[in-house]
Amino acid sequence: MAEIVGADAPESQGPEAREPEIVEEIETLEEIEEFIPEEAEPLDAEPDGAEPNDISLDSSADRDAWVASVQENFPLSKKVFHTCVFPVLIMTPEFYISFANKACKHLFHSTPKIEGCQFINTFGKYFKIDDIKNIREIILKGTNSYSWKGKAYIKSRERTTVETRVYIFPTSLDNHVPVEFGVMFDDVTEEMRHLLRGVFMSLLEASKLKDNDTGQHIVRVNYYSETLARVLRNRPGYDIVDADFIDNIGFLAAMHDVGKIGTPDDILNKAGPLSDFEWGVMKEHTINGAFILSTYPNPMAREIAVAHHEKWNGTGYPYQLSGDTIPLAARIVSLADVYDALRMKRCYKPPFTHEVAVKKILESKGTQFDPDLVDVMLTVADTFNELYEKYADDPTPSGN
Repeated sequence: MAEIVGADAPESQGPEAREPEIVEEIETLEEIEEFIPEEAEPLDAEPDGAEPNDISLDSSADRDAWVASVQENFPLSKKVFHTCVFPVLIMTPEFYISFANKACKHLFHSTPKIEGCQFINTFGKYFKIDDIKNIREIILKGTNSYSWKGKAYIKSRERTTVETRVYIFPTSLDNHVPVEFGVMFDDVTEEMRHLLRGVFMSLLEASKLKDNDTGQHIVRVNYYSETLARVLRNRPGYDIVDADFIDNIGFLAAMHDVGKIGTPDDILNKAGPLSDFEWGVMKEHTINGAFILSTYPNPMAREIAVAHHEKWNGTGYPYQLSGDTIPLAARIVSLADVYDALRMKRCYKPPFTHEVAVKKILESKGTQFDPDLVDVMLTVADTFNELYEKYADDPTPSGN
């Protein structure tokens, strides 16, 4: 339940933690280079052992010539994987990429050139460092039958993280020794997202059964929060707000009150004012929510649950956090939650118009709410109103 700013709330209601650790990203070229095999031939060496033809890395044309030469020597793999629906690339035992099919180029569309590049240099940032070590050992020493299976997490600021299963295997042998390797990526993002979010949606539905006063509230809070995040992505100082942040808050905002599943019904649904003791129990839903969401792989879930009732000036609960010490996601959801609560009819207050709700939020700018977020909200205030009306509660009483 949001604190209703400036509303006639019950008198005794006072003022009110990457989809696993997704990527251990290799930040610098120097870190990646330590995993490049020292015994690797220079790129100008022919993969079949022929004499070098003086191809250098200085130009795209030279790399293209080397790639064409390799593909001419190994045409079968190109034919096999060219039309494969799975993203596949082919690399030499020295980790140089000689072929990438259309699906692979689509998956890694932000990488302008794949063929002719070094695999670890180009894709190492998507793997955990221990996995890069294992891949290097398997390719160079032949452990595990020259094969590897694991995961990669493809992330950029402009797109949500793509979770893939990765399979590395020999595609061509010479006297039982691999002379090229296939790397296949299987995108399981939607599968894993559906499984994970399905479990937590069940928890959310259970919490809704206890609170009879929410209606479409959580749906609207998701949309308000996602709207604010989309604006923030284009503002200086909000580098944390990328495609993943927007996608996650658009789902996790609804979880802000999941901790109420542990709040006694007689307190949660009490029509009259809460006593000091009851109010103390009610406030525990923030800590309970963080505990319930502790198994969710993204810390944003816990941050929203535990801190969406904190205030910019440090007078909120449960920990009296202030300013930027309140996680950004929680500050966003706090604003979205209160706006919607102001608009809704509650047992202790009438519904407020959009104009009145915005006015009351402005009155709490810099005290309850992050002042910058309030300014951002004003730029999309009409969208908030449209979302409220689009996802309005059914006026027909439940059971009629």
